[in-house]
Amino acid sequence: MKVLRPTPAHFGIYAFDLDKMVDFYTRVFRLTITDEGIGKNFGNRLVFMSATEDQHHQFVLSAGRSAESPVSTIMQASFIVPDLAELRWNREQAEALGATQIQPMNHGNAWSVYYFDPEGNRVEVYMDTPYYVNQPYGVPLDLSKSEDELLRETEALVRDDPSFMPLAEWQARFRAQGAGSRG
Repeated sequence: MKVLRPTPAHFGIYAFDLDKMVDFYTRVFRLTITDEGIGKNFGNRLVFMSATEDQHHQFVLSAGRSAESPVSTIMQASFIVPDLAELRWNREQAEALGATQIQPMNHGNAWSVYYFDPEGNRVEVYMDTPYYVNQPYGVPLDLSKSEDELLRETEALVRDDPSFMPLAEWQARFRAQGAGSRG
């Protein structure tokens, strides 16, 4: 019998300037607005967005971020991309649309670009590598290098770490442990 468990599916954040934030996320992540309106529970304007037709929404923006608490409490909102070209494109679009403190990082198991959106929320955009290494792990990532160069560099960085293994091996261990079935 397969055990079903909760899987993260979507998240939402409050915005000071909802229209500006909708513009940023629809352009940088090419999200499609699926619905918008006034929330029945708390009366704020909501904009629902998705990247796929199989999920009504993966991301929600809500008006109503309080000026009394201007610092974002979001540790990071992470978005996965399929390849290096999309990672580079996202970085360029985010910067053009007002993202700040752009920082590419090599985590060994993923290549990431971190930045703050126009309202100071930290965003991570990442793609997986074919490797596993214990986290946290991170060194600067030079996105001007070719994918082959980055793969060779990444493997050389993590190969001597005692936790290093091919991603497929880590995934097999995860399945064997029955992850998520605890408690």
